[in-house]
Amino acid sequence: MNRIRAFIAFDLPKDILESIGNVQAQVKKRGVKFRWAPFENIHLTMKFIGDIHVDLVDKVSNMMAESAEGFSTISLYANGIGVFPGLHRPRVLWIGIDGEIDRLYRLQKTLDEKLNMIGIPTEKRPFKGHLTIGRAKEGMNMESLKETLRAFYDFQTRPFGINEMKLFQSELSPTGAVYSCIKSVALSKEMEL
Repeated sequence: MNRIRAFIAFDLPKDILESIGNVQAQVKKRGVKFRWAPFENIHLTMKFIGDIHVDLVDKVSNMMAESAEGFSTISLYANGIGVFPGLHRPRVLWIGIDGEIDRLYRLQKTLDEKLNMIGIPTEKRPFKGHLTIGRAKEGMNMESLKETLRAFYDFQTRPFGINEMKLFQSELSPTGAVYSCIKSVALSKEMEL
């Protein structure tokens, strides 16, 4: 057990998670078939790292700290609903993120570049901030899905701030993934230039 499965993400405020949980509950009632993300597992993922040796954890934490320098709290709100990669083959149901997106994307790009310096490959796909709430099951009723996406198109939460990046360990169990925070880094309190 010298390796862990890891990712970097921001937690969300409890009331934001509750709003998203309400959307999940309403979508479930519509009979759209997804494996639902547990309430406590919904995060704003900045970087999925995958399997790394435990000796790399401190280096990852240092790169997180370097990335956070010069970034203050980022103001966001959850906004809308959609599927990846698209309606032709829906695999992931997500809630969108809006607000200070340019700053969020700059932070993610900085983080990706810093982690690349310690041997973690950069993302091949462009970053799209989102909150995964479900993964598609077989036998999806496409008309129900389209109707659901239309019904929740204008979903929106109150604005909230994110200011603490966390390195999570993901452990797979028979009941699903269990996430535990192993390192955290606060964004700088200084304003950006």
